[in-house]
Amino acid sequence: MKPIISSARVSLICLFTVALLSFKCSNGNTKQAASKTTEPKPRADFSKFLTEQQFNALFPQRDKFYTYQAFIKAVNELAQIKVQVTRRAVSVYQFIRTDKTTGKATTVRQDGDWNEAWAKVKPDSIYTVDYGGFCTDKDDVTNKRELAAFFAQIAHETRHGQNESYTDGLMLIHEDNTSLNYISDSDEYPPVKGQKYYGRGPMQISYNGNYGYASDCIFGDKKVLLNNPGLVETDPVVAFKSAIYFWMTPETHKPSAHDVMIGKWQPNAIDKAKGRTPGFGMTILIVNGDLECNKGEDNYSMKDRIGFYQFFLKKLGVTDDNCACSCGKMEPYKY
Repeated sequence: MKPIISSARVSLICLFTVALLSFKCSNGNTKQAASKTTEPKPRADFSKFLTEQQFNALFPQRDKFYTYQAFIKAVNELAQIKVQVTRRAVSVYQFIRTDKTTGKATTVRQDGDWNEAWAKVKPDSIYTVDYGGFCTDKDDVTNKRELAAFFAQIAHETRHGQNESYTDGLMLIHEDNTSLNYISDSDEYPPVKGQKYYGRGPMQISYNGNYGYASDCIFGDKKVLLNNPGLVETDPVVAFKSAIYFWMTPETHKPSAHDVMIGKWQPNAIDKAKGRTPGFGMTILIVNGDLECNKGEDNYSMKDRIGFYQFFLKKLGVTDDNCACSCGKMEPYKY
């Protein structure tokens, strides 16, 4: 899995149709101050759109760690969080995290150089990540395609079985080699002595920078996962939240996979010159572009992700006939 900030890297057999209906989550503007609370808006329970029977049939060989109840709880709880990200200069950040159940907004990150004159020279870049938009922002077909794409990525990241069966997703809780520390320089998210930040969870989140960033968004406190990254492999709700966080959160130079799948992201001139186009292939570039993209059409891992996507599309009862599924000619982002 690839990095989420520039200072850190991350590296069914049953035939059925999922009655996954679309719905909207509240998209209120984020407030800079937390002096006043707003009336929370109701949100539909995700279990109304994906049943336990359907989830179990999509992942028939999954590890017992990855339960349907944990997935639904992760989606529902994280849906109540939105984070306004403001970037100054190249890499000076401020995060304001809002709990939509109370309306309370809290600054959970403000880099040390935030108020320096040199950092204020250029206009701020501001965007809001509303985790309630996960597979709910658009129409029924688009939402199902996004869910298929998300499931395809986490299935490939955690598969452990027979090639091209596509029934072996969510089998691995952590990567095979746990001896690697995955430590990188990060002023905001420094590693904690004695902790290891190897790949864990459905999206195999790795590196201290990603654990810290995810912890800020999920818990409003970077120390939770920096001090105890093992939560991602011992608490299934946290595990699924870490995957949804990665899916929904843009990087400094990359869009989020969510924005790609709902059509919000459109390539600029540089992206077009480097072969980056909207579609499932772009989500592969986001997740693991350095290792799988711009290598032609015979890369096994890329093809396996595409196979999972097409498999889940069929199970969810939708198609993506015009999908740009390959990243074989897409140039990865450089940091």
